[in-house]
Amino acid sequence: MDLGPAKRRTVLAALLVDAGRWVAAETLIDRVWGEDPPAQVRATLYAHIARVRRVLLEATLHPTGGAEGPPTAPSLLRGSGGYRLDVPRDLVDVHRFRGLVERARRTDRSDAVRVATLREAMRLWQGEPLAGLPGDWAARTRESWLHLRLDAVLAWADAELRVGGHVVVVDTLSVLVAEHPLTEPLAVALMRGLHAAGRAPEALACYAALQKRLADELGTAPGAEARREHAAILSGRAAAPTARRTPPGTGTGTGTGTGTGLGIGIGSVGAVPAQLPMEAAGFTGREEELAWLEKVLVAAAERPTAVVVSAVSGTAGVGKTALAVHWAHRARDRFPDGQLYVNLRGYDPERPMTALDALGRFLTALGVSGQDIPLEADDRAARYRTEVAGRRMLIVLDNAATVEQVRPLLPGTGSCAVLVTSRDSLAGLVAREGAHRLDLDLLPAAVARTLLRRLVGPRAEAEPDAVDALAEQCARLPLALRVAAELAAARPATPLADLVTELTDQQRRLDLLDADGDPRAAVAVVFSWSLRHLPADVARTFRLLGLHPGPDLDVHAAAALTGSSPADARRALDVLARAHLVQPMEAARYGMHDLLRAYATRLATAEDAPRLREAALDRLFDHYLATAAAAMNCLHPAEAHLRPAAPEPATPVPDLSDPDAARAWLNTERTCLTAVSAHSAVRGRPTHAIRLSLTLYRYLISGHHTDGLTMHGHARDAARLIADPVSEARALLGLGTAYWQLARHEPARQHLQEALALFRRVGDPTGQARVLVNLGLLEERLGRFLPAVAYLEQALSLYRSAGDRWGEAIALKDLASVEGQLGDYGQAADHLQQALTLLRLAGNPYLEAHALNDLGTVETRLGRLGSAARRQEQALALFREVGDRYGEAGALHSLGVVHSRRDQHAQAAECQREALTLYCQNGDRDGEARALNGLGEAVCAAGRPAEALVHHTDALAIAEDIGSPGQQARALGGLGAAHHALGDTAPALGRYERALTLYAELGMPEADAIRTRLATVTGPRP
Repeated sequence: MDLGPAKRRTVLAALLVDAGRWVAAETLIDRVWGEDPPAQVRATLYAHIARVRRVLLEATLHPTGGAEGPPTAPSLLRGSGGYRLDVPRDLVDVHRFRGLVERARRTDRSDAVRVATLREAMRLWQGEPLAGLPGDWAARTRESWLHLRLDAVLAWADAELRVGGHVVVVDTLSVLVAEHPLTEPLAVALMRGLHAAGRAPEALACYAALQKRLADELGTAPGAEARREHAAILSGRAAAPTARRTPPGTGTGTGTGTGTGLGIGIGSVGAVPAQLPMEAAGFTGREEELAWLEKVLVAAAERPTAVVVSAVSGTAGVGKTALAVHWAHRARDRFPDGQLYVNLRGYDPERPMTALDALGRFLTALGVSGQDIPLEADDRAARYRTEVAGRRMLIVLDNAATVEQVRPLLPGTGSCAVLVTSRDSLAGLVAREGAHRLDLDLLPAAVARTLLRRLVGPRAEAEPDAVDALAEQCARLPLALRVAAELAAARPATPLADLVTELTDQQRRLDLLDADGDPRAAVAVVFSWSLRHLPADVARTFRLLGLHPGPDLDVHAAAALTGSSPADARRALDVLARAHLVQPMEAARYGMHDLLRAYATRLATAEDAPRLREAALDRLFDHYLATAAAAMNCLHPAEAHLRPAAPEPATPVPDLSDPDAARAWLNTERTCLTAVSAHSAVRGRPTHAIRLSLTLYRYLISGHHTDGLTMHGHARDAARLIADPVSEARALLGLGTAYWQLARHEPARQHLQEALALFRRVGDPTGQARVLVNLGLLEERLGRFLPAVAYLEQALSLYRSAGDRWGEAIALKDLASVEGQLGDYGQAADHLQQALTLLRLAGNPYLEAHALNDLGTVETRLGRLGSAARRQEQALALFREVGDRYGEAGALHSLGVVHSRRDQHAQAAECQREALTLYCQNGDRDGEARALNGLGEAVCAAGRPAEALVHHTDALAIAEDIGSPGQQARALGGLGAAHHALGDTAPALGRYERALTLYAELGMPEADAIRTRLATVTGPRP
């Protein structure tokens, strides 16, 4: 029908997207005219409304298309809420589409039914939505509907593949990928369809094309899901998606926004976190607040906003966290890509969690390896937004102190919802990010009484007046109600009325907080009342727990704080948990509500003498140092001489004689160890921070680089505080090593040079040698082999002068690595044999395995393939025995190269795939490049050059990103060989020329091999 001008057609569209709902005049004006409406806009709007009403009436009176019987006339009503177009929603395509995808989303649907339903939904798409309508609102709505469609297509493709519809999936997605070439999930789904249809080469070509488009257009590489599917195709196995995609829409919204669950982005789809904490038992009331949160979620699905943020604010103990967690569990099915949760500890007596730390935790939960987590807050936030782009995720940010703590944690995609809790009103978040604020008040009196009756049990029915009085004494705060109820339950013979009288007396005496209408005063009263009825040792445990700087602790740490046995500590913690004064957590750990922590700290300050508090912290920090040392001695006994002597703990430490137990303890306690490092560095115990850094050095350089930067940084600051240049130099060595592992070469060089200067100033030759070794490794990474040799030879001389045989072996091994790359194989082999002898005398299987692997690499280059394979198999067995996954990956890569040289291409490819998997898990990007190059060489030799192109292209991208010229040259040589095998002469020449230039600049003997290859294409070259 001809409605007339575009503005009038936009008025009808703006009403149809909210069919059956009131639309405010201001909303219509904004949708039709945007930010610059005409002077008499309301009169113009009314004129358009009147004309639309007449056109709809004429269409009803004179139907076309052979309709049977007169259709129902749609009503366009005007009221106080604005305008409402009453029309059956099934007559509006977008609402019908949403209804179908919601029907398909239900878990009780079979794949066949889901496929049929989604096919029907996709048939509704005819041409461009809102065709010809101008303005920002139409553009945003068109874009959001496109995301809605693409998400539904992905859900359909998953279901279709499960019922064998490979052909139709490939046909449909091929068209869509051409239309949306940068939408990575579509390309991944097409790869999956091609693979399932037995068209693996085309699937690999699809990946290569995606990789090139992303690099050319966005300067990025494919995400985790694409890489995972690519690896699955190469290995010949099917790779299911990380989490089954469900169709968008939740049955809660009908508007135009991407809302919850609708976006598609180019970010990777990695791990599926499920971090929501356990719900509070007996959650009661808050129906209005839960309904409000639900309404916000619904409204968000109807508007094209970037992301919906709900901010729940209220006083301490009012139940903000309980409400947020309860609602999050109710809504979690709407967020199938995961739920992230973090307690920002904004009101903790110790340092609140920074956005930088929270982003690190989120990225780890999303499957980003430690090596790939950026160091700067802005870079981490950008990577985080990339990881969650297009994923249907719920993010709960609990106990935020400020807006600045929250902003970096906000995603940039409308597919996510964010729920924030804070004592602050977060006005800036409301003003700038459009957050929806819910001020949480005290529980209504009736609800407070209901909760108390539920918690106390049958006794409450016999004393309703006492229940009412107790609820008021607890200020109707859920936290106080739970504590009081537990005390009542613990004294079943005492009438509730007597407890009320007792609490009244306590309120008269207690003056811990200003009670000028502040409900927290009631909380303190209830806490105090509850503590009075605990055994003295349990009450003391509660007080001392407030001194712990970390977010949680285990029974051994509690025993150290209190100077008791682990059994007594566990008993005290169990009593406190029953009284709701501590919170049991996973892995037999315990945490505290921040208000309880503050109260415990205050009590400890008031009731425990300073010397007793300091003694408790001394025991705690000695416990962490001693246990960390025990763990490291189990994992790396040959390096004990590099670590400071462990203190004698005052209380028992856990048994860490088993390597798995030692690693588990270090991984579990890493956050607490970092907190102890920060606390001790600035709170009068600098030597603890220094010793913790030295003790954990080997652990921190084994993949925990960002934690290493933090702890070594605290150690450096502590050393400067007490003017200890030796300890400062050691901390700088740790910082430089961490930066090197993160491929931050200039900061690495700066810190290492500072460390070297300090070691020289204090006359520490072995310290100088350790720094020189790391400077040599840095130069080797950058392809500067001659400076690397110079550094390593200086280190070797210093170690020998000092009689340090262990250090001498290290320097020999690393020097041999550089010599091998320069082609001096005989010298390299000799140095490695010397290193092996020394390492075996020292009993260091960890480094012995590395030396064996390096010797095997040298023998490979010398053509001694049988001996090389034996060396690397020995190394592989040793690495697995000591649990060194980094070394295991290196041995697999080296063994794969030997298999390639022996024309055992299937074995070579398998070794490289295993190595690649380990390198990825370890976050070793240099290793990833090595394994990808090795895999490319293996498959090219096996007659699959097209597949080799993909691997070498991946390797080249990584090598260029981290600045590894050796692997760049190797990738270029591999690309040249693959193009040559495919008959692509021009690309082959270009890649060979670049590889030759790089190898020649590096002085590596591989340049001769490239010249030989070039000769097969162009003839002999000088």
